[in-house]
Amino acid sequence: MNDLASPDAAGLPARRAALDLLSAALARRTGFDEAAATPAFRNLAPRDRGFARALVLATLRHLGPIDRALDARLSRDPPDVVRNILRLGAAQAFVLGTPAFAAVGTSVDLVAALKEGRAFKGVVNAILRALTREPPDMTDPESLAPPWLFSRWSAAFGPQAARAMATLIAAEPATDLSLKGPATPELLAALEAEELPGGTLRSALRGEISTWPGFAEGAWWVQDASAAVPARLLEVKPGETALDLCAAPGGKTLQLAAAGAEVTAVDRSAARLVRVAENLARLGLTAETVAADAGAWSDERSFDAVLLDAPCSATGTYRRNPDVLWAAKPGDVAALAGVQAKLLDSAARRVKPGGRLVYCVCSLEPEEGEAQTAGFLARNPEFALAPIAPGEGGAPEASVRADGTLRILPHHRIGGTDGFFVARYVRGA
Repeated sequence: MNDLASPDAAGLPARRAALDLLSAALARRTGFDEAAATPAFRNLAPRDRGFARALVLATLRHLGPIDRALDARLSRDPPDVVRNILRLGAAQAFVLGTPAFAAVGTSVDLVAALKEGRAFKGVVNAILRALTREPPDMTDPESLAPPWLFSRWSAAFGPQAARAMATLIAAEPATDLSLKGPATPELLAALEAEELPGGTLRSALRGEISTWPGFAEGAWWVQDASAAVPARLLEVKPGETALDLCAAPGGKTLQLAAAGAEVTAVDRSAARLVRVAENLARLGLTAETVAADAGAWSDERSFDAVLLDAPCSATGTYRRNPDVLWAAKPGDVAALAGVQAKLLDSAARRVKPGGRLVYCVCSLEPEEGEAQTAGFLARNPEFALAPIAPGEGGAPEASVRADGTLRILPHHRIGGTDGFFVARYVRGA
């Protein structure tokens, strides 16, 4: 990271790319990924791409304290592009460790290169120089999260938990891997990994994942430890039929297929299903992929096991995707909760008598998780909760709720984990 952050590590094209990434990330949901997939970004030299990504992620992980420091020194709000250049300059100086003169100088060069920014060269220079003389506190948990989200987390889980969750926003996470087969001492050593409860490997490696040991051989795929729990809770057996709804990017499909199930993976995005198919091929696994809206899919089949990873605010994924914190809006939660209820009812109709249904969301918002359970059972009396036992599926014991559902909070695992809600239901025979 420090090498990437050195003043000679990347020039103006890399910083312009970082500006484009940050602007897209803050403008709309999925903006970061969309901007990173454009030819303009992918055609950069690998070193420039790496610098731009590292700089933007560092900015997003510390956006709260950076903005607080900027607001204290700006007499009026500048155009968005200028504020984003100030944000990137502050992240270079106070997160990546770039020398102050380089963080200021490269930011001034960047704003001067933009037609809409040239008039603000003096502002950028003055504000960043003032910040370097009085560095802001980048560690206060309550400033790391958007205020409305921190308030929600405090109300739902308590102030202490909210602070623990917010602290993890600033931390760069390790990479979690799911294995196709059993872990071996040789693979653990090659991946510099520890084995977590449930079988997830947590690797200390960095860099291009496709070059890691075992990737080309199809030994594993990237999947957060929390994201691996729901598919395990279905307990599929070889030969059983399994349906993965809203399947992309496909980690749960791979789990179900590796367990021997006959898997159908449904997602509304044909483009994202291409990636699912590529991973299936790399791992030597098979599954049927269907591009369709999970709620409107006309197929009349029923399945032994159904998994619904519903569209959600994704606030639980902020460790890897810090942009979700700043792209989410208070109104999103209620709107998504309605979508989730409809998808749950649709998923229920596809479960065979005696079959299992697992519902999950990578959200920290109770409306998208806990509040769904009572409504679902009231609408679908043929289903009952199948309580999840402490430690089952590799979930942290602290995550099990009194009713047997899971509320995985990011600080429930040492080193952090994605936030999830998971409920398991069984259909009466």
